[in-house]
Amino acid sequence: MESLDLRVLADALAWRQSGHAVTLVTVVETWGSAPRPPGALLAVRDDGMVSGSVSGGCVEDDLIARTKAAFKSAATDEPASGKPSMIAYGVSKEEATRFGLPCGGTLRLVQEPLLDTAWVEDLLTRTSQHQLVRRTLTLSTGTVQLSNAERGDRMQFDGLTLSTVFGPKWRLLLIGAGQLSLAVAQMAGMLDFDVLVCDPREEYVHSLGIPGVQRLMGMPDDVVRELVPDAHTAIVALTHDPKLDDMALLEALKSGAFYVGALGSQRNQEVRKQRLAEHFDLTEAELARLQGPVGLSIGAKTPAEIAVSILAEIIQVKNPASQASATTQGCAVA
Repeated sequence: MESLDLRVLADALAWRQSGHAVTLVTVVETWGSAPRPPGALLAVRDDGMVSGSVSGGCVEDDLIARTKAAFKSAATDEPASGKPSMIAYGVSKEEATRFGLPCGGTLRLVQEPLLDTAWVEDLLTRTSQHQLVRRTLTLSTGTVQLSNAERGDRMQFDGLTLSTVFGPKWRLLLIGAGQLSLAVAQMAGMLDFDVLVCDPREEYVHSLGIPGVQRLMGMPDDVVRELVPDAHTAIVALTHDPKLDDMALLEALKSGAFYVGALGSQRNQEVRKQRLAEHFDLTEAELARLQGPVGLSIGAKTPAEIAVSILAEIIQVKNPASQASATTQGCAVA
C-alpha cells in the first residue's frame, strides 16, 4: 500500500472528526488494463469532496453521485448499517466505454461507510512508527481488525474478507545539503517521500529551507545508525567528500535500506569500493549493493536533470518491473 493511501485515511479521519460522514472505497479486483491497482483507496465525503483515486478519474464522478445520494436518501440504509457493499464497473464493453475505462478495463470495488475511526487512528500511529500493518475488513459485519504485516504481503480478497497492507512512508536520506541535494529533496517530496538530510558542515545549514525536509544533526555514520534503515528507506551520499560519504555508506550498506547510492564517476566508484574493502569489514555482497555512479544513464548534466536520474533509479528499484506490465503503465498514463 502506497503512502498516498495513508494520506487518504488521514483526510478521512479529519473529515469524520469535523462532523462529516465518509465512505471508503477500495479496489479489490481488476481485469484488463485498469488505471489503479488492487488496494487503491478513495475517500468520499458527504458533500462530494474526495481524497485518493480508484480509477484515475474514470468512475469517480459516478461514485461521488452514488455516495451523496446514499447519504441523503432515506430509501437506502447502507451508510447507516455499517455494512460494506460491492460495486462493479466496466462489466461490458459498452459500460467500460461509458465510464472511460482504458483498454476495456473492469473494476470491482468494496464500498464501506467509515463509522468507527479508532482503527484509523491506530493504523496511522503504527505506520508513523515505521510499522507494516494489515487491515482486515469483514464484509458481512463491517468490522475491522489490525495486525502486524510482513514485507512482501499483498492485498487479499475472497469475497468475504478484504485484507490490505499499509506500510510506512518511503524515506529518503540524503548525505549532503548542496545544490544537487536540494534538487533531489524537492522532487522526492513531490513523490511523497519523507526526505531527511544530514550535513554536519555549518556552511550548508542555511540551504535547508525546503518545507517538509528534515535536517538530522550529527555525523553521517551516527545518523544512519540511529535511523535504523529498513526496506522502506533509500540512502544517497552526495557530498563528494569521502570523510562524510564513506562513513555513511559503511553503515548504509550493512543496513536494511532497499537502495544505497553515491555520487561520483565510474572511476571514483571503483576507488571508493576498494577503499571501503581495505579499511572496513564490508563483504563483497555488501559492496555490490552500492549503486554508483548514482542514477540512471540519461545524459543528465544539470542538478535538476541529475536529480531526475537519481530518483528514477530509486523508483526503478522500489517498483520492480514485474509488478506492472508496460501495457498497464501506458494506460495509467493515458
